[in-house]
Amino acid sequence: MKTAIYTRVSTIMQAQQQTIQTQLSRLEEHLTNQGINWEQVLIFRDEGISGASLRRPSLSKMRDSIRQREITQLYITAPDRLSRKYVHQALLMEEFEQAGCTVTFIDRPMSDDPNDQLLLQIRGAVAEYERSLIAERMRMGRVRQFKAGNLLPWTRTPYGYNADPENPRDPAGIRINEAQASHLREMFSWYSQADHTLYGLAEHLKKLGVLSPSGRTYWNKSSIRSILRNPVYTGRVYYGKTEQRPTRRTRSAVIANDPIEHSQQVKPQETWLLVASIPAIISDDLFDAVQEKLALNKQMSRRNNKKHPYLLRGKVSCGHCQLATVGRTSADGEYAYYNCGGKQPNHQTGRESRCHSRGIRVQKLDALVWHDMVEILTQPELVTVALQRSQSGEWLPEALASKQKALQRTQRQIKGQLDRLTDAYLANVISLDEYERRRKPLENDIEALSKQMEQLKQQVVQQDSVAGMVSSLESFCRKIGKGVEQATFEQKRKLVELLIDRVIVTDQDVEIRYVLPTDPSAYHTRFCDLRLAYCPK
Repeated sequence: MKTAIYTRVSTIMQAQQQTIQTQLSRLEEHLTNQGINWEQVLIFRDEGISGASLRRPSLSKMRDSIRQREITQLYITAPDRLSRKYVHQALLMEEFEQAGCTVTFIDRPMSDDPNDQLLLQIRGAVAEYERSLIAERMRMGRVRQFKAGNLLPWTRTPYGYNADPENPRDPAGIRINEAQASHLREMFSWYSQADHTLYGLAEHLKKLGVLSPSGRTYWNKSSIRSILRNPVYTGRVYYGKTEQRPTRRTRSAVIANDPIEHSQQVKPQETWLLVASIPAIISDDLFDAVQEKLALNKQMSRRNNKKHPYLLRGKVSCGHCQLATVGRTSADGEYAYYNCGGKQPNHQTGRESRCHSRGIRVQKLDALVWHDMVEILTQPELVTVALQRSQSGEWLPEALASKQKALQRTQRQIKGQLDRLTDAYLANVISLDEYERRRKPLENDIEALSKQMEQLKQQVVQQDSVAGMVSSLESFCRKIGKGVEQATFEQKRKLVELLIDRVIVTDQDVEIRYVLPTDPSAYHTRFCDLRLAYCPK
């Protein structure tokens, strides 16, 4: 049996003050009293991380170890150290229990007793309420400070400004960094000129030797765009420009998003709160001109350019770096390739090194994928076999019916034994102790058989669902496969958008991920429109 402990503090200040050491000392004392060797205990600790989120490095490692059944006993000082949200507590406790791990809170050891479980739920709910109340009070206090002009709504001073080291969020202490301000004026002025792009501006800054805000020798386009859109350089500081929302798109089509990951969404400008005025670096006219050009360039972006036909446009990913590919065609139109986005300069990708994968000939890959798709659409049995293989192997109706009859027969036999045992006790043939000793194994067998029957019912439901999907898939393939050989490019493109999730190319290997509709209502719904609820494995 392997034992582990988990500790957590919410703020960096608590971590610096070593308050987490108090938890460790209490846990060490408790485990020593239990006769557990402290030297062999696994220690997981998250310092300066809120308990409202499950995105904690040590918690994630611990959960992986528990899933792999490497930990069978976990000790924590209190439930709120595990999580400040009751829903998260319940989720984690159920997850640990299913993996065979017992959790002990030394402040209040819990058992399966209903009173203990109720107390655990109440403590979790109170901790969540307390956290929400504190967060709301802090938010309202910050808003009052913002409205009074006593506090700046940032934790990092924007590029181009210096703050008072003693009071970094005091508006009165903000001063212009003349060296960086000159670079900013050059950026706004250069980009506002005709035919100048963000890519060109990144190259221009690199040639001038201007370091990025993070100290790199190259600039990322997203960083430049963020600077050019920031109204702080006109001397106006706003609060509430953005809000959090769940991530709506994956960073890579072959890498799953974190289920609780969030992104920033810009709110309507009329909802922004003007909280302070600081020295301006650029004029309002120049800022407005840059915003107009950014909006125009977004409309004319290369991703909206469909001049050359690419059957797999937006569907191909590199197997080495997991980035999407971009179609490139030579000036004479003779050569066309899918090139990995990771081959672009680092100021475009934001990565330290470039991907070294080779370009993929468009004609060859398009032909290969289309041939494979035609084979699937004209031979529905291939889809049926693949679907059958994805099941447990017991999906056939005959096998399920046979197993169900065998379980029912066994259950009747054991119930008969239990009835005869009861009759023997009532006739004073056996004693009460002997009756109890022989009855308990029979009742356990009946309970185990009942669970197997329930699982079998679920398999029957699954079998019916699979049979329905097979019928729908075969019908769809027969319907589409009739005229697929004579399809035009536009028709082929529609089929690709509907049926292919991703084509992943790794050197000479090509992996095609199909998404076939299992219901007639999905015949016209592209899978990319459903990706919000999808996390690829």
